[in-house]
Amino acid sequence: MAKDSEIDRKSPDYLVQPVIRALAVLRHIAAGNRCRNSSRTAKAIGINRTTLIRLLATLEKERIIETLPDEGGYRLGTGLISLASEALNERGIIQVARPVLKMLVDKLNLSAHLGVREGREIVYLARETPVSHLASTVREGTRLAAHATTIGRILLSELSREELVELYRSTPLEAFTEKTRTTLEDLAKQLEDDRSRGYSWSVANFEPEIGSAAAPVYDHRGEAVAAINVTGHASLFATPSENAERIASALKSAAQEISEGIGFRGWAADQM
Repeated sequence: MAKDSEIDRKSPDYLVQPVIRALAVLRHIAAGNRCRNSSRTAKAIGINRTTLIRLLATLEKERIIETLPDEGGYRLGTGLISLASEALNERGIIQVARPVLKMLVDKLNLSAHLGVREGREIVYLARETPVSHLASTVREGTRLAAHATTIGRILLSELSREELVELYRSTPLEAFTEKTRTTLEDLAKQLEDDRSRGYSWSVANFEPEIGSAAAPVYDHRGEAVAAINVTGHASLFATPSENAERIASALKSAAQEISEGIGFRGWAADQM
């Protein structure tokens, strides 16, 4: 019997084709395809239609994908988000971010979070809170609308106009407060301001009496893979003020520290 060290794991004979097909389906859905038409999807991926249907059923049962009840089709599910969270933890982003979030809490006495964008939603991966009755109640794994939250906005601002339009095609923008942007044109203008400033800002935009600000976290490729934010009473985020400037400065420094901790060198290059 051949030893493990003698087996060529990259050999085609060693690969498991059903796993390869399942990954092809996941990549197809991750790219924004909803698999509403099984025949068309099977042709696009290059697999048998019956195989596709069985794969979708299996992935849904394991919560790797989930159905979209209103519009039909599928999106990536919470099971995959949990796996992704574990993968990020292993790769260091959560481990790098957590002490920085704690530093933000100590420095600003505000709640701090790390989140990623999943389609039109954000998912919180880590949180640190001060000892305060106004401490954030958001839990790790919570999903919120991207267009209405600071973490979501700053990550959406990294998209091109074409990508933004495609993402929200035929999808209404829900209003959470009277300040929420509910048209694509208004949202695009807000994102442009967020992008030019380098961080997003909210004074009771998502929740009454709650303020928030978020900055992007970049990886070694220069891609915004996550964002961090701080939240607290809206009065603390009123602008212009010295306190708002203090929050923005600490937030940007923290995002830079996390980015550099996972390999980003963009700021150093810009300063040369």
